Amino acid sequence: MSAMTGRVKDADRGEFKKTGQFHEIFRRLRKDRGAMVGLVILIVLIFVIIFADMIVPYQAAISQDVMNNFAAPSAEHFMGTDMYGRDVFARFVHGARTSLAISLFASVTSCVFGSLLGAAAGYFGGKVDMAIMRCLDIFMSVPDILFTMVVVAALGSSIPILIVAMTLAYFTNYVRLVRSEVLNLCEQEYVEAAKAGGASSARIILSHIIPNALGIILVNLTLNVASLVIYQSSLSYIGLSLPQPTPEWGSMLSEAREFMLKAPHLVFFPAAAIVLTAFSVNLLGDGLRDAMDPRLKN
Repeated sequence: MSAMTGRVKDADRGEFKKTGQFHEIFRRLRKDRGAMVGLVILIVLIFVIIFADMIVPYQAAISQDVMNNFAAPSAEHFMGTDMYGRDVFARFVHGARTSLAISLFASVTSCVFGSLLGAAAGYFGGKVDMAIMRCLDIFMSVPDILFTMVVVAALGSSIPILIVAMTLAYFTNYVRLVRSEVLNLCEQEYVEAAKAGGASSARIILSHIIPNALGIILVNLTLNVASLVIYQSSLSYIGLSLPQPTPEWGSMLSEAREFMLKAPHLVFFPAAAIVLTAFSVNLLGDGLRDAMDPRLKN
């Protein structure tokens, strides 16, 4: 009985050890200036998303003033006005809420869905692994943009539909990644101890395997956010976006492409926002990857 208790304690010790590692990871992350710059930029963007209505009213983003179209940036309109006389700054701010919220939600849902499937495939193996991986092959055989076009055309364009479509387009990355990690973790002593202690498969996966694979999952999540920001903007650019006049960075670019020479500010601000967001997320993702690499301890 005491041997059994000792093995279960070893399993719990694995969780405590992992908690301590997070403090060490954060300490190393703080030393990475690039990662900190990316984190600060993301915090500012999240602040804009949360307080968009307080920064500028949503009505200013959709109100048209055709007598004042193509106005250059000024004190009255920080980023000028577009071809319909709408305030570009207001559309920029509320476009951040739309574009980033969709990308972040899709990143999280694809991460959760794909990680659970990958953990199940790696843990159970056999027929479960075979069924999950063959279904994954079917999803991966269809180009992401084509799959999203089919989903949006069939179900309509709305925020929940876009999130579902983007989730199904990107969850495959997590399945293969987590499955390979779980195959290694299942051979660890603390997993064997949890099995010997009578823990259920669900408890082992959620309490022991997923937490110990969390590092690689988080790194992949941050890098996928950058990909999904660009992907969602690309969807808006080709017309697979929310109905007008909903502000989105991609749709702002699409509308302004005919006026690049006449009003370059219409292209510059949304393009800069997309590039800066993707760049900052990549900086943070690279920093997390380096901080979680035990070979780079200092």
